[in-house]
Amino acid sequence: MFKGPVESKNEAAMSELVPEPRQKPVVPMKPVGINANLLGYIGIDTIIEQMRKKTMKTGFDFNIMVVGQSGLGKSTLVNTLFKSQVSRKSSGWNREEKIPKTVEIKAIGHVIEEGGVKMKLTVIDTPGFGDQINNENCWEPIEKYINEQYEKFLKEEVNIARKKRIPDTRVHCCLYFISPTGHSLRPLDLEFMKHLSKVVNIIPVIAKADTMTLEEKTEFKQRVRKELEVNGIEFYPQKEFDEDLEDKTENDKIRQESMPFAVVGSDKEYQVNGKRVLGRKTPWGIIEVENLTHCEFALLRDFVIRTHLQDLKEVTHNIHYETYRAKRLNDNGGLPPMTVETEENHESNL
Repeated sequence: MFKGPVESKNEAAMSELVPEPRQKPVVPMKPVGINANLLGYIGIDTIIEQMRKKTMKTGFDFNIMVVGQSGLGKSTLVNTLFKSQVSRKSSGWNREEKIPKTVEIKAIGHVIEEGGVKMKLTVIDTPGFGDQINNENCWEPIEKYINEQYEKFLKEEVNIARKKRIPDTRVHCCLYFISPTGHSLRPLDLEFMKHLSKVVNIIPVIAKADTMTLEEKTEFKQRVRKELEVNGIEFYPQKEFDEDLEDKTENDKIRQESMPFAVVGSDKEYQVNGKRVLGRKTPWGIIEVENLTHCEFALLRDFVIRTHLQDLKEVTHNIHYETYRAKRLNDNGGLPPMTVETEENHESNL
């Protein structure tokens, strides 16, 4: 069929508009791990020193909660841990103060400095827990407080003009004090840890371990571990959060041998073999708090402060807080929770 000049021209124009077939994107090659021989010093290793200097300038927060019935030495143990009067009872507590009828939450803040490093320590006490005839749901105020701190942090985080450094009041560690009965865990112990282990790092400790013989202590520790396992209760450090084989090996030893820590607390010093030591005086002699043959306080201190403090903070932020944050945003249809500031901006726009 004969095509006129106009038709040929239009056809040529259409052929020019036909897009060329798209080329497949070039997939970047995975970086090859080559142990390059440096020709000279770069200074990569100074990042650790830079981080250390920055931390020394700004300091850091650490919030520890103590839970257990009265008379188990919670305040004394915290004072012993930080070798200072940091507990609620050391801050103007009246010895005639009556046991509260409901669980209360009382937080005391301190700034501790050691070797040029500042730590803002907050000790959260829970007077009234486990001291009533009916202790049903007595963990609820504690769970509510923990979630309120997550909510406070989340609201600060979603502010348009948020602070450069958000104040961190989230509970990083919860020491749960188990009564040294030598028999088994109470139903209240199991219920508390079952509910709270999902929202906070729980470290179980057997209080006043000097009231048991060495054999009783060993048997009780094994019984407690078994009961926690049977009831599906995971304490810190949780197995699923072990990052590598080294972490797993170290934490398995803690989970299988040390937990729960059988401890004795004391903020009084005594003279033993020419040395001043923290201890408790008994008719049979001095129980040295930091002597591993007497109790496991030194293991607890090293675990909480010297080896796992940063990890406690990271698990709180990356696991417990993220779980709360995801649920909160999901319940809100993917939108951040309304704060006073966002509500005011919304109303002004309307």
